[in-house]
Amino acid sequence: MSQDIVFLLIGTLAAQANTTKDTVRHYDELGLLKSRKRQAGSRLYTEFHPECIERIELIKSAQAIGFTLIEIKDSLNDYYDGNLDLDEQLILTEQKLEQVKKQQANVNLMVELLAQRIATLEQMKSDDSFNNKKDFRNSTLP
Repeated sequence: MSQDIVFLLIGTLAAQANTTKDTVRHYDELGLLKSRKRQAGSRLYTEFHPECIERIELIKSAQAIGFTLIEIKDSLNDYYDGNLDLDEQLILTEQKLEQVKKQQANVNLMVELLAQRIATLEQMKSDDSFNNKKDFRNSTLP
């Protein structure tokens, strides 16, 4: 890291990247950001490389399409180090697509089951014999 580069303090980085200081700290702890420590009197400051603004934008974009921070870490560092293997990235992205499709199928099933449950409850509510308290105690719930 060159001495000519003006490093950013956490508050400045968070504001410029449109995120929170807690998010910046979390990303830094996971090794997603380039930072360095600087002693100033009795205080120790963490300073961030200006490219961290772009890194945070890339992280948020990858999260928006379903990647976890752990999955993002290796690819992000490879990208900035100039070692990004496009074939590997294609495989990882295809695997993520399959994972998301499975999640979508599970959500669709849950929606269907909840709709059935609502229909059953509405039918039970409109059923006069169910509304009778005596019958209610003896009936079974779906």
